[in-house]
Amino acid sequence: MKKLLTVTMALIAFLVINAYSVSIKHPGGDKFVRPLKNNSISNQLLTVSYNSALKGFEVTAQSAKKAFLKNVIPNGVIETVEQKTVVSAAFGRGTALLVTTTDGNLFSFALYSRQPFLFVSQTIKNGGSTNIDIPKLNPVSFSVDLGKPADQLKTMGTGGLLAPDKNPGSYVFLTTVDPGSRHGVVAGWITNEKGSGVLFSNIENSLVNIKAQIDYGHFLLPAGKNEAVETLAIGYFDDARLGEEQFADAIAKQQNIKMKARSAVYCTWYSEKNGGAGSEASNIELARFIEEKNLKSFGLGVIQIDDEWQAGGKYNGPRRGFDRVDPKGGYPNGMAASTSAVKAAGLENGIWWMPFARNYQDPEYKDRQHWFAKHTNGKPFETNWGATSLDLTQPEVQTHIAELAKTMKNWGYNYFKMDGLYTGTVTNLVYINDGYKNDSIGNSKPLFNPLKTQIEAYRDGLRILRKAVGEDVFFSGCSASQNMRSFGASMGLVNSMRIGPDFNHDGQTIRTGAIRASRLYFLNGKVWWNDPDPSMLREKGLSTADPGAGGIGSLTRARLLPSFVAITSQFFLSSDWLPDLPEERLEIMKRCMASHHGIARPVDLFDKFLPSIWRATDKKTGTERNVIGLFNWETTAHKIRTTLDWAGLSNEKTYYAFDFWANKPMTTISNAISEELPAESCIMIAVRARTNHPVVVSTSQHVTQGMIDLVKEEWKNGVLSGTSKIIGGDDYELRIAGINDGAAWKLDKAKIIGDAKNVTIEVLPQTEKGWLRVVIKAKENRMINWQVVFRK
Repeated sequence: MKKLLTVTMALIAFLVINAYSVSIKHPGGDKFVRPLKNNSISNQLLTVSYNSALKGFEVTAQSAKKAFLKNVIPNGVIETVEQKTVVSAAFGRGTALLVTTTDGNLFSFALYSRQPFLFVSQTIKNGGSTNIDIPKLNPVSFSVDLGKPADQLKTMGTGGLLAPDKNPGSYVFLTTVDPGSRHGVVAGWITNEKGSGVLFSNIENSLVNIKAQIDYGHFLLPAGKNEAVETLAIGYFDDARLGEEQFADAIAKQQNIKMKARSAVYCTWYSEKNGGAGSEASNIELARFIEEKNLKSFGLGVIQIDDEWQAGGKYNGPRRGFDRVDPKGGYPNGMAASTSAVKAAGLENGIWWMPFARNYQDPEYKDRQHWFAKHTNGKPFETNWGATSLDLTQPEVQTHIAELAKTMKNWGYNYFKMDGLYTGTVTNLVYINDGYKNDSIGNSKPLFNPLKTQIEAYRDGLRILRKAVGEDVFFSGCSASQNMRSFGASMGLVNSMRIGPDFNHDGQTIRTGAIRASRLYFLNGKVWWNDPDPSMLREKGLSTADPGAGGIGSLTRARLLPSFVAITSQFFLSSDWLPDLPEERLEIMKRCMASHHGIARPVDLFDKFLPSIWRATDKKTGTERNVIGLFNWETTAHKIRTTLDWAGLSNEKTYYAFDFWANKPMTTISNAISEELPAESCIMIAVRARTNHPVVVSTSQHVTQGMIDLVKEEWKNGVLSGTSKIIGGDDYELRIAGINDGAAWKLDKAKIIGDAKNVTIEVLPQTEKGWLRVVIKAKENRMINWQVVFRK
């Protein structure tokens, strides 16, 4: 025995000296396989190490050269750890540390080539002889170490920018960040297939501790079965904004998301005249007005009718007879007369409906009560305003929603605004939902197919709709903030998402949409288009109880939200009655509706509740264009300031600058931008690094000042030349700086190259030192090549 003990102790010492982390067993048995020769895995960006003494993992970022994750602990008692090659359909070949626990569950901690995230997933096992119903899982917890005390850090999630111990929990993602450096850790669920991923934060031992959770309500796992659950991604970034953007890229890869082209949308709901669903007559009038004003060329492409077109009884919120038209409503000839006229004007038709809820009280459902999900008490699952949730696993329901979607498409609608989506998850209305709130998920009986979770059934419902109508129909999700269960569960299945509540329903006036669109900016253009609800332009409000129908007031205030949507390239919607809109306010729409294809980032995302500084940049044409948007969302005047390097520009350079809405050059900018802004106002500043020759700093067509319309610019041998996309009937102005730089450049002539029919070019009298304005006029939409010739 003594000899055996000595040999055993020597073996243990040998294992420790050689850094063997743990002996490896087959998950189902005690047979010794081999020692783990390396207790860590690495890729180009991260190293994951297992600490056998602490029964947990550490993760080191190569850029930071220190562990940013500590105490990464899977849920359960670790029995074995094994290194293994893994392959992902989305991310390719990688290496993982596979962990089995004493209860038979399996965890994977995986790295893939050039991916900045550690991917954590779990496979759960029901080793018993009876089925188990799992309401939630907590797969892993970890501590974030950014080299600063936790009370100096912030967390950014769906609830906004908060102290780590004040955050109620965030759906899908949670960023822990040092605001002073932007260094941070981004954690998020790249899948929400069966469950709803949530992340919670607190402070433990001076570190931010994160607990991952998946809410199911009902997840039935049969006896003897294994099943993989959701995947969590965690990564360190020197700039956490870039980390959030790469997290969105990872979701897009995992979900195979291909962004669908969008245009600006007119929504009838808030209109001063013809609100609600509008009418056949008003839609025809509106379509003709849009055609007459050439607003499609400025970006407006869809007229979407809203609630109150449909039939059915009035019980709990909207009527829900979506298979037929209200005989007393504004569409006495059915839907085809309106849609045909809109289509004839060159526009698409959109329609509002609620695909996953009906009124169980409607007579037509008297013998279809089995279509509805049920509360635990057996009654139909009904929520305030949302009405009764359909059981999306019921074959008859699946046929019903598919046929209804086909009917609407056959009416002529290619844009679906799908409201109350959360009803498909069989959860309660929680309005307004940002940070984690109890929605009683699971306070219902299992669905018709008990092996389907509520989230899984919801995603199946969206897939059924897509299959029914094809890829050419645009799915506009509405609204995540009614209940955030529809947030992650909709990713990959809708083209846009209302990321906030109805306009002004949270008492934030025009800030409502901007608040959520800012904190979720990184999803826009990668996972879906963020929809912040309509940008109101009307001056005066309505005598109505609807808080979203109020007027905007001054032109300065009216420019604020449209400019925000334009620079951030989010989803532009209008809901003012356009034929009565004054020309000066229609002008704001024209300059903001189109969407640029550059990169837009909030400069002060981690500094304040609602960012006030944005930078949009675009290098696609070979010429770098930058626009800095300064936004004062407050009701009093404020000075807004940023250094150039913090905004992503260079402190070593001097920049020409042009104020779009003031229509005037600014003094050159060096080191910092600092402006005093009146209450609820904005400044849109095009900036261009100073050179020794003339350059185009700004154009007049759009607030992004060249990103959309100026497709080419070149300086060669004293000639400034370019190609611009001109809108017919819209005077197009080039704002050129650098006339006095490098040499005393003197204008020789300006001319059109190629076909000049119905096109004129004119140099305006020079009234601004160092600047030149050139105006091009064309009768039709066209691409125009131009030249401005200088001599010294």
